[in-house]
Amino acid sequence: MKKLYSLMAVVLLASMLLSACGATTPTPAATQAPAPATQAPAATSAPATQPAATQASSGTAPDCTQANVFCVGDVTDVGHVDDKSFNQSTWEGVQKAKTDGVVDWAQYIETSDSKDYAKNIDTFAQAGYKVIVTTGFNLTDPTYAAAKQYPNIMFIGVDQGLQKDANHPDWPLPNLVGLVYHEDQSGFLVGALAAMISKSHKVGGVFGTDAVPAVWRYGEGYAAGAAYEDKKNGTTTTVTRVYHNDVGFDKTFTDPDWGATTAQSMIDKGADIIFGGGGITGNGAVDKAAADKVLAIGVDTDQYYTLPEADPYLLTSAMKPIPGPLEDLIKLAKSNKFPTNGLYYGASGYAPYHDTANLVPANVDAEMQALLKGLTDGSIQTGVSAAKPAQ
Repeated sequence: MKKLYSLMAVVLLASMLLSACGATTPTPAATQAPAPATQAPAATSAPATQPAATQASSGTAPDCTQANVFCVGDVTDVGHVDDKSFNQSTWEGVQKAKTDGVVDWAQYIETSDSKDYAKNIDTFAQAGYKVIVTTGFNLTDPTYAAAKQYPNIMFIGVDQGLQKDANHPDWPLPNLVGLVYHEDQSGFLVGALAAMISKSHKVGGVFGTDAVPAVWRYGEGYAAGAAYEDKKNGTTTTVTRVYHNDVGFDKTFTDPDWGATTAQSMIDKGADIIFGGGGITGNGAVDKAAADKVLAIGVDTDQYYTLPEADPYLLTSAMKPIPGPLEDLIKLAKSNKFPTNGLYYGASGYAPYHDTANLVPANVDAEMQALLKGLTDGSIQTGVSAAKPAQ
């Protein structure tokens, strides 16, 4: 199957004669099986009057200020649009809307420094874009401020669970929706699987900063899932979690060396499964585990399709599929049916086992399916709060 997808990707890329040189093609995120990549993003630079070109549409950019031209802009968090994780999944969602004919023109701006969040958002706003998507918790406040400044533009904040408080007194805003997930549920699922599969009953989690609620929920859910299965099966699994809190936001999710070193430390102490949860930092942990022939767990998207070197040892990925729900929100924005409560929840889940399926007994797989059903219908609770309690 992987060879088939590779062949399809080659044929598709060969047909895109107008795609930008040097671009990296993001592999699509999927909940069960991936679709072939639809468009390669081009390398970005930030011109004075237009957002960074992306080849989401071939040819010259249209005049997005025209009422009948539906343009969508994507502002990434610090990092790259082909980060094989969160930024990439968001861009794939925008691309999907373009491919399906919802969007006339789509572009992205890669943020290299967090101080540029507002400037990058404003670039799209000034260019007349109808929808602006911003990626990640760190853009919560800049997105809220921009939504107030530009009430006629629709804003989608991926992973931005706003609430009415002193910093956001006018929440919810009619033109801003946060696409959010129950990361504790996805973490719970992979933590349960790790506890059932681990032979040493020592498992690790390498994460970005827990100052980001979604990351904290992943880690707490991971431990809660392992504890749930331990209680059922009479086992005791040690779950070691380390968060990259000793650096700024510009570094916490873009430090694969730290991720690899931290994973190695856990492996040296007997961990036989490593969960990498935190952008490129987490990818470093996954790749290191696989290099040491230790089972690994990916995050956000099905990383079997984005971290190929880890494939033989990738047990699963904690999923929060972004492209589908993001496209749904873009459709709602276009049809003037934007949610009015300010939040839109995507589904939680876990990825297929792929090459490691032979390591998952039938009874374990049945338990995983039962857990997913229970979490979905509410009969099973993770016990994890929405935000990290104040200390």
